[in-house]
Amino acid sequence: MASNTTEDLFKNIISHSKEYGFIFQSSEIYDGLSAVYDYGQNGVELKKNIREYWWKSMVQMHDNIVGIDAAIFYASYYLKASGHVDAFNDPLVDNKDSKKRYRADVLIEDHVAKIDAKITKEVEKARQRFGESFNEEQYRSTNPRVMEYQQKIDAINTRFKAALEANDLVEVKQIILDLEIVCPISGTRNWTDVRQFNLMFNTQLGSVSEESSTIYLRPETAQGIFVNFLNVQKTGRMKIPFGIAQTGKAFRNEIVARQFIFRMREFEQMEMQFFVRPGTEDEWYTHWKEKRMTWHRSLGFPLNKQRFHDHLKLAHYAKAACDIEFEFPFGFKELEGIHSRSDFDLRNHEEFSGKKQQYFDPELNENYIPYVVETSIGLDRMFLAIMSQSYVEEKLEDGSERVVLRIPPFLAPIKCAILPLMKKDGLPEKASEIFDKLKFDFIVTSEEKDSIGKRYRRQDAIGTPYCITVDHQTLEDNTVTIRDRDTMAQERISIDEVQRILREKVDVNTALRKL
Repeated sequence: MASNTTEDLFKNIISHSKEYGFIFQSSEIYDGLSAVYDYGQNGVELKKNIREYWWKSMVQMHDNIVGIDAAIFYASYYLKASGHVDAFNDPLVDNKDSKKRYRADVLIEDHVAKIDAKITKEVEKARQRFGESFNEEQYRSTNPRVMEYQQKIDAINTRFKAALEANDLVEVKQIILDLEIVCPISGTRNWTDVRQFNLMFNTQLGSVSEESSTIYLRPETAQGIFVNFLNVQKTGRMKIPFGIAQTGKAFRNEIVARQFIFRMREFEQMEMQFFVRPGTEDEWYTHWKEKRMTWHRSLGFPLNKQRFHDHLKLAHYAKAACDIEFEFPFGFKELEGIHSRSDFDLRNHEEFSGKKQQYFDPELNENYIPYVVETSIGLDRMFLAIMSQSYVEEKLEDGSERVVLRIPPFLAPIKCAILPLMKKDGLPEKASEIFDKLKFDFIVTSEEKDSIGKRYRRQDAIGTPYCITVDHQTLEDNTVTIRDRDTMAQERISIDEVQRILREKVDVNTALRKL
């Protein structure tokens, strides 16, 4: 069972997700639909809990942030104004020998990541050698080998950024060749020219094709917020600064959809656009960087598993941008983006629609187009991060092994499993009574099949924080055994105390109060 490599670990997480009802390959009985997945009975609960925690922390906890749910269909002129028709592209390159297609920017970024991993290795070796007296900052700035690696990274990044900003695809290919990047499949450097690929899905609106017009499935949820800016501001009597939040599906025809649910063609976003007075965007950008990292920390991620990563190339709308990255089994990758979008979106929508998108500021006694700071997180990626962090293959003191998902209790799909010790003597009926009391407040389950030990293991693998065991003593004194998933410790408590204890242990409000 033990995972010897990060690759093994990732494969185990994927198989575990299917075996325990978290994620299924979409259309699997027809050999599957590439990069499209369905969430199973446990996956849909975990996903819902993540979404609700984000929504509560973003909307319910702020008196100046409200939510909307905008349409999935985007008109072409809508996306022309946002810049997506002209600029929503990824650089594409093929290997002529393997016939495999890659994003050119990802190939270069992965190469840089390998050099960065060498720096990390050198730093950790030095840390072990020098112990508590180790000064990492000084070591990074003085060690010749580390400095050489860093100079290589800086040189690649500088050259790559210049090529992207100039849209010089010939130079992008030359960087790939100069770095001697090989195809992971064929092992060769026989690359095609790099070309741009638009990521949007289009379709037709109208019952007769001649009368129809081209529309797009939205590639992001943000534009639905921008075109409703004045609707929300006026009907909600909102004052700057204020935010509009939204969760929902987005669609991108990804060149290389890979790494399970990390990069899909149909995915879900959780976004908030925060409208601010021009000139204050830098302080709000810093504010939301800190706030969002605090939110991630509240989920129990270790400090060394997350980091900020500033963008090399800014998007067409951005004044400043960074990612919060998480260390997945396949390396550090983006979880959430924080962007200072200036007034690009509202100004363009004003220009293309002919309708003013301005706010009258009573304090300044003037009209202006607000600037925007965006926080945008992938719900599916967040799901994968939590699964990756929670999945543990554990060897117990008695020599046996178990797989446990240490999901934060308030996010767990099932909060409590009620397990009658035997399928007779009135124990199942008593378990049903407890189930009926708890089901109004919690997602609970009841299970009778197999030995109690096997049922514990199954609930551990699902991530259920607590198990209630109903035994013969229960019938005598109205007490049950409550078992903790992480410690496996068991405690005898009154049935009357179960609801209160569960609420203390799994209530989302406990986590919200720590933000």
